[in-house]
Amino acid sequence: MGSRSKNDGKKSNRKWVITIVIWSILIGGSVTLLSDTLLREVDTLVAFIILVFIVSIGIAFDAIGVAVTAADEAPFHSMASKKIPEGKIAVNLIRNADKVSNVCNDVVGDICGIVSGSVGILILQKIVEVFPKLNMPIASAFVGAIIASVTIGGKALGKGIAINKSNNIIHNVAKVIKGFKKLSLKRKDDNGKFIKKL
Repeated sequence: MGSRSKNDGKKSNRKWVITIVIWSILIGGSVTLLSDTLLREVDTLVAFIILVFIVSIGIAFDAIGVAVTAADEAPFHSMASKKIPEGKIAVNLIRNADKVSNVCNDVVGDICGIVSGSVGILILQKIVEVFPKLNMPIASAFVGAIIASVTIGGKALGKGIAINKSNNIIHNVAKVIKGFKKLSLKRKDDNGKFIKKL
């Protein structure tokens, strides 16, 4: 029985790894292509705002990935026993902490890192168009260093908050997931009004 359980666990883990790799390729490629295509048409200020947003998303998800590994199940069991939906969601998140942190820290984090680098290059190209005498290698190194330092510093700060406020963060994440679930349980009728699915 023990041997069978281990084999099932290995198969499940292998399947998860393959799934996450495939999704990473699809999402990463799509997001990079989309951002490169769209951002070429926007001005420098809008591109900078988008860059800040992407870096912030990476930092936020990194904090969630840390929080889910540090959170305590007990308070959420109490919530679940009182039929509070986010309690059950939070318990599921914590029990699957390895997968949740993998998605948050590695998949979302790496994709945000790749996309932020691409956006940084596009911003630099726009700046060079305005200041053609700008030294491209030095400017590129400077922009890359700024993006990297903000990302690393933000993640370091986020990790500290995530460890100290892990239960609060997971509770809020569970609330957001609950909100999305409520939306997914609704559809529009012929008059355009939202009704619950049967």
